[in-house]
Amino acid sequence: MSVTTQQPGQAQPGVMSPTGEWSSNLCDCCDDCGLCLFGLCLPSCFGCYVAKKYGENCLLPCVPGGLTAMRTHMRLTYGIRGTVCNDALMMLCCGWCEMCRMAREMKRLQR
Repeated sequence: MSVTTQQPGQAQPGVMSPTGEWSSNLCDCCDDCGLCLFGLCLPSCFGCYVAKKYGENCLLPCVPGGLTAMRTHMRLTYGIRGTVCNDALMMLCCGWCEMCRMAREMKRLQR
């Protein structure tokens, strides 16, 4: 029998966003040009890369709604304010820019 000591959506101390916001804006591609070029040139591979780096199955981007679910989980894990509706709209309207922002956030918080 195992005992749950941490609720889902809560990160370990030191992994949370100190402001409750994303560390970069949606279009801050110059913050990490390499990631953004990867996303621009090979978007499908980039989605798999981000999912794998986050600890999810690399085929998650192939599942309808999978990237929205990953963004929601990431936002909750890192203590970033927002809603599931906003997560879905961001992935629908600005998917690859949002994937770049998610990759930058992971890179910054998982050092």
